[in-house]
Amino acid sequence: MSTTPPASHRWRFFRCGGFDQVRIETAEDLRHLGTLDQKLWAVLACPTVGLEFDERTLKLLDADGDGRIRVPELLAAVRWVCEVLRDPGVLFQPGDSLPLSALDDRQPAGQELLAAARDVLARVGRAGDEVLSLADLSDPARLFPPERFNGDGVVPAALTDDEGVKALMAEVLACVGAQTDRSGEPGVTAQTLDAFLAAAEEARQWQARACSDATQILAFGDDTAAALAAFDAVQVKVEDYFTRCRLAAFDERATPALNPADSQYAELAALPLSDARQEVAALPLAKVVPGGALPLVDGINPAWQAAMAALRQRVVWPVFGEQPALTLAQWQQLSAKFTAYREWLAAKPATPVADIPAERLDALLRPDTVAALRALIEQDAQSDTNAAGVDALEKLLRLRRDLVTLLRNFVNLSDFYGGQQPAVFQAGTLYIDQRSCNLCLRVADMGRHAALAPLSGTYLVYCQCVRQGEAPMTIVAAMTGGDTDEMMVPGRNGVFYDRQGRDWNASVVKVVEAPISVRQAFWAPYKRVARMIGEQIQKFAAARDKAVEAKSAEGVTQVGTQAATPAEGGRAQAFDIAKFAGIFAAIGLALGALGTALAAVVTGFLRLPAWQMPLVVLGVVLLISGPSMLMAWLKLRQRNLGPLLDANGWAVNIRARINIPFGAALTGVAALPAGSERALHDPYADRSSPWPWLALLAVLLGAVFWAHRQGWW
Repeated sequence: MSTTPPASHRWRFFRCGGFDQVRIETAEDLRHLGTLDQKLWAVLACPTVGLEFDERTLKLLDADGDGRIRVPELLAAVRWVCEVLRDPGVLFQPGDSLPLSALDDRQPAGQELLAAARDVLARVGRAGDEVLSLADLSDPARLFPPERFNGDGVVPAALTDDEGVKALMAEVLACVGAQTDRSGEPGVTAQTLDAFLAAAEEARQWQARACSDATQILAFGDDTAAALAAFDAVQVKVEDYFTRCRLAAFDERATPALNPADSQYAELAALPLSDARQEVAALPLAKVVPGGALPLVDGINPAWQAAMAALRQRVVWPVFGEQPALTLAQWQQLSAKFTAYREWLAAKPATPVADIPAERLDALLRPDTVAALRALIEQDAQSDTNAAGVDALEKLLRLRRDLVTLLRNFVNLSDFYGGQQPAVFQAGTLYIDQRSCNLCLRVADMGRHAALAPLSGTYLVYCQCVRQGEAPMTIVAAMTGGDTDEMMVPGRNGVFYDRQGRDWNASVVKVVEAPISVRQAFWAPYKRVARMIGEQIQKFAAARDKAVEAKSAEGVTQVGTQAATPAEGGRAQAFDIAKFAGIFAAIGLALGALGTALAAVVTGFLRLPAWQMPLVVLGVVLLISGPSMLMAWLKLRQRNLGPLLDANGWAVNIRARINIPFGAALTGVAALPAGSERALHDPYADRSSPWPWLALLAVLLGAVFWAHRQGWW
């Protein structure tokens, strides 16, 4: 029976986000998805990481394993699902269970899946049931017990009772590493066994070299390693001693300086001494005499007596016999005996197999043991346990649960614009500054993201989120409501709730500015002017404060100088009343000019007919706020979701607009609940003073009176 869909299909579209989006709602839509012009798809590719979506499902869809889901891979999954299911419409129903009757046993692929499903139900103890769920496939040990062959070529220890084979497998796992069997247990494969055998052969050749030249390499026989350890433990100290003795022989005047001074012993006498003290170990190994030999029994630094005893018993006496002292020539002869052994150790293969003793390695690599393990691996690889059918069932059940969700975030963006559930790229909700931002995306590379995301025309807030026991993450939140007065400086803190409901501490690290709303743009000019005036007042106040401080310091200095040196004629400088009169006259002139200008404006306004006055006020407001509102309105119409997703590795095929109404829905601003009771009395509110208003009223009345006296009306 052919499953090729007919050439024609009546597609249905809906308009949302400023573009036409195809509806994916029926089984026929799925069957004909391959005929939909790719130019009408909302997305052409998406990453497999960083999404609020099941990663296992994405991995199964990613056929080439490149970390991206593309249109052909998605279409292949849709075609396969339509082939093995009688009615693909079951995918539109929530859940991860599937009735066996939904499998299309009229097709070979459906028959194979049906047989695999019945086999799985029998393995999990539900033989005869007619519904399979994803939970039935969650425990690999129930589906593929470790003591049974499962066809993956990985052999766990439970597959054999041969102790020799088990010992060999244990060493392979320890030295080369384990592969995971379908049962979940660690196991050995043909590749890991071959790697172990190759390393073992290299180790054997290295070990055989020591046996073939034992007189040179193993100068102390089986005790060579212990002898070298005893030699190395004192080598630096012994060579220090012989060097001191040679210096004393070169010039006997150096002998006292090369031995510890009396003052050093006096300092040691004041300490609680023991052989373990560093101060004692730092003293010479023995008393330095010109050209002296190293004593081996008596006269040794107490801190080094145990190490010298080991040297004496393991190295010196086996070569020279029992003797009380060691000469420099004998020491050099002993050092030469370890040269070949050191070179042999340096050639040791860099593999853990080389640490296995030769006798144990020979026992592990008996030909019959290796052959038995190879036979187990081959038998497991050739076993037919329907593992491919189980894998296909897992893929089908995951697509049954997740495929439609992915289509509604790929073919169209109905999840994002529908508001019923978050889109797969929405990571959670950020609460900050009395608002909630619902359009939050994970960011893997903030530098790359911040370079492309501003093209979205959206006000963006990048936050570093931390939570105890979790790896830190970076998010970007689109702020589409409220104002930005408190968001200008990074460092603000908020709380981010991920899709699992877990709360994270969020700290603002970067802000990308853009218009948020027309209302904000209306007040922006006035806020800028108010901010500028406030800054100027602060600068003026700071300058005056600094000037007063400097003037006070200068005055104190002058008083001190005058007290020390009387002024000429014995009189202080007279107060210049004319200078201060001129200053007050200038101030009065400036105030008069300001009052005249204000009076002219007020007079002109009052001369207008009453119906024109509101129009004038409205015109002034539009003159000030109009340009800002127009620019904001134009920019808000250009907001686009595409660059935000493209910066995260998506390939968005459309211009997904975030217009003003939809943007308002993406950010919630704090508001009192409907029907709330509100008490307006604030006992700690700032007390309002009437004097500023009275002063303004007085100025206005004075200006009006002055204009009347001038005969302006």
